[in-house]
Amino acid sequence: MLNKTLYPLILVASFACAFAGHHATARGEPVRIIFDTDMGSDCDDAGALAVLHVYADRGLAEIVGCIYSSGKVPYGAGVVQAINIYYGRPEIPVGAAHDDLVGDPVDKMTAEKLAKDTAAFGNTIIHSRDAEEMTALNRSLLAGEQDHSVVYLTVGHTKGFYDLLVSKPDDISPLSGQELVKQKIKRWVAMGALGANNKEGQYRKEWNFHSNGSAPYTKYLVENCPVPIVYIAAGSDVDTGKSLKTTPPGNIVRTVYRDWLWNVQKKTLDDQRPSWDLIAVHYAVNGLGEYLVADEDGWLDVDVDKGSRWIRGERKNPQTFVSLKPGMSQDMADYLNGLLAAEPKHPTTK
Repeated sequence: MLNKTLYPLILVASFACAFAGHHATARGEPVRIIFDTDMGSDCDDAGALAVLHVYADRGLAEIVGCIYSSGKVPYGAGVVQAINIYYGRPEIPVGAAHDDLVGDPVDKMTAEKLAKDTAAFGNTIIHSRDAEEMTALNRSLLAGEQDHSVVYLTVGHTKGFYDLLVSKPDDISPLSGQELVKQKIKRWVAMGALGANNKEGQYRKEWNFHSNGSAPYTKYLVENCPVPIVYIAAGSDVDTGKSLKTTPPGNIVRTVYRDWLWNVQKKTLDDQRPSWDLIAVHYAVNGLGEYLVADEDGWLDVDVDKGSRWIRGERKNPQTFVSLKPGMSQDMADYLNGLLAAEPKHPTTK
């Protein structure tokens, strides 16, 4: 995700400060978001989409579209659509990978079972090939947007945004992926690089950026993305999910958390789960706010084999590394649990 143009340092620093903390909601406009997920690997993807819907209910966000970019288990798009239906937005376009080059090969949340339960959840997408191909949808969505109006939010692996960036002009748009991203997207927010900002300056591997075949795509994006990048590396000590017990049994997000926790860890909703993806959504909509902090200027050094490390100092393009403020874990957990428990403003009735 690098603009090869060398910005004057002062301009870069001031621009970075602006996009790190000032979001569209400050002007009373909802943040327009494309949500890119690896739904199925972990339950926090479902929690993140739920939080995004609650922000949309409150007029803070607008969900332009959803992308399921993890192709190994081809049922995540169905779960995404089912969550959208639960929150009263069945019309949100959902795209999916039609290949299986990246992704968790294990269906940890039983996405196949959930996607096939159309009687319970009302979804029409079951297999990924029931959804529009993700790059075609991404290009179509962006072609219809105003310039610099969209936040592209990745809470899973990086191939979805990579495929968009390297896409060629076509019948959808005469612009290349590079041109389309530069013209239409204001920033790329990615949940990733956990542990990369360490005192020892060591490379660290983590799930989204380096697992399941994603590392080469991550490296390309970090070095070639033409818009500002924000890395969200927070949530490991922010546990959420128990508030879902107060929601209706038919809430698919509740079902996802219950099934994942039991299938993978033999735990219950009371045990909860870290909130990496939920915090990425929170930042994409609200900026740093009271819970998050941005590190000093720097850039992410990505090695396909070793991992990532955050290098402080001069950079060639705007990159921001965001983490949780010290002592805010419980406050942030309480806040996010409140969002997870919120009832849909306009639930879909079947």
